[in-house]
Amino acid sequence: MTTTLDAPAEVSASGRSPRWVRGVYIANLVAQAGIVVTGAVVRISESGLGCPTWPECVDGSITPTSDQAESWHKFIEFGNRTLTGILVVLAFVAILAAFLDRRRRARAALPARPVLLVLAFIPLLGTVAQAVLGGITVLTGLHPLSVGSHLLLSMLVIASVVALVARSGDEGDRPITWLVPAPARVLSWVLVAVSATVVVLGVIVTGSGPHSGDASAERLDIDPRTISWLHADVVLLFIGLTVGLLVALSILRPSGPALSRTWLLLIVSLLQGTIGYVQYFTGVPEVLVGLHVLGATLVWIATLFIPPALRTRGLRPGA
Repeated sequence: MTTTLDAPAEVSASGRSPRWVRGVYIANLVAQAGIVVTGAVVRISESGLGCPTWPECVDGSITPTSDQAESWHKFIEFGNRTLTGILVVLAFVAILAAFLDRRRRARAALPARPVLLVLAFIPLLGTVAQAVLGGITVLTGLHPLSVGSHLLLSMLVIASVVALVARSGDEGDRPITWLVPAPARVLSWVLVAVSATVVVLGVIVTGSGPHSGDASAERLDIDPRTISWLHADVVLLFIGLTVGLLVALSILRPSGPALSRTWLLLIVSLLQGTIGYVQYFTGVPEVLVGLHVLGATLVWIATLFIPPALRTRGLRPGA
């Protein structure tokens, strides 16, 4: 049985954002995920201090210089910094797209949906915050808490962009129609919370492990073996909860993509867990670390897309 909140008056035009607008939002999501992976490349290649100053790469020059002692590491770090410029451009385009979509809604006498405009500003604000945090990270000599904060901030920005992509695909904000009973909805948000816990524990594992971003960087005073096994235990809990949600949705058979998204999450999670165990028992090789960071980002995104699939917005039941 579905439940509905606050049905609005009927409108003739589509309340969804146009396809090109959603494409801009999706491009922002891909770019935000990409910067996480390139940041991991900087770390595992020990290029975190390839540009030893900030915002300049080296004193007196924004770009790397031939007389730097950082060899090829300077190009990797500078490349990662340059990618931030792409994020800024995409963030401004997202804001422009949101304003144009807002104007379209006004002309069509549709509800304004200010939440989309608010969410569209977050990629830009997040990128600015990342730039500031990047300077702090360099100035603190790649302290593991600062490096880890980079990843956690990226995950928060990614969460907001997932919300932007999901909400822009809705017909409106009201009515909210639940497609599954409350226990299934609660379980989906428990999955999000456990996934966030996995990410935080992964950051602590990284901060205590061998890949610091620079050979001289400080490490967390935590036993890597102990925190790694705690991280693995929570991953197993996450996979178990995913299977539980999958069983529930297989019985409930809600309309929409909820079931297929949960299958996708389970597959990606199993692959990610396999990579994690292999990298642990093979001495944490650099390639597997990079793949593990990519996998963590994909699991996080896949998890966040499940709760929006358990409801509709702006559609009456049966529409």
